[in-house]
Amino acid sequence: MKDLMGKAIWDYFHNENPEDLQTETSISELDELPVEYLFRDFEEMNDIEQKALELSQGKVLDIGAGAGSHSLYLQNERGLDVLALDISAKSVEVGQLRGIKNTVCENILDFSGQTFDTILLLMNGTGIFESLEKIDIYLKKLHSLLNENGQILIDSTDILYMFDRDDDGGVLIPATGYYGELDYIVHYKGESEDPIKWLYLDFNTFQNAAENNGFSIEKVMQDEDCYLAKLTKK
Repeated sequence: MKDLMGKAIWDYFHNENPEDLQTETSISELDELPVEYLFRDFEEMNDIEQKALELSQGKVLDIGAGAGSHSLYLQNERGLDVLALDISAKSVEVGQLRGIKNTVCENILDFSGQTFDTILLLMNGTGIFESLEKIDIYLKKLHSLLNENGQILIDSTDILYMFDRDDDGGVLIPATGYYGELDYIVHYKGESEDPIKWLYLDFNTFQNAAENNGFSIEKVMQDEDCYLAKLTKK
């Protein structure tokens, strides 16, 4: 992993000639992602992010913390005990420099030793599950990290709207695999990351997977095709 996302976050924080990130998926063309978007404060965040941060309580694990904006809000404005986890070393270092007290640079599947009251996965939190085939592995891991009365707050998008329709209004989706399984590619300053598997989940599919892995799930909020889900132990 070249850690291009982390490099962009690092460059922006240190004012080292940052450029916009470019992202693309297997079903969408190149899209600009301004790095400052990852440094938004609470007022600039979308409704789903704000709702998730408002619902967070107790000891919090922020998975895929990135530049640390969600963690910083919970730590500094809500006074919560937060651990910011990310696989990107440069992102974690910037989070530390921004004042996050507790950070860890690790893949969530390798992390253990603590349990939490709130586990937060935002900005398409289901992405890290990679594929439907692997979702059980991740949900079992999250189950093991969650306190008995804890909650997982996670968002996703039903991307059915991105596919073409035929003359009868039917959606033309791939014949093989689940339509929310995409390859996700990041570009920065002329370099390209290897494609990673990234999963978008419609709520019904997510509900079935969650319930099969010991969770109850509810849709807390819907915003067009995006939603925020809350998972608790059965």
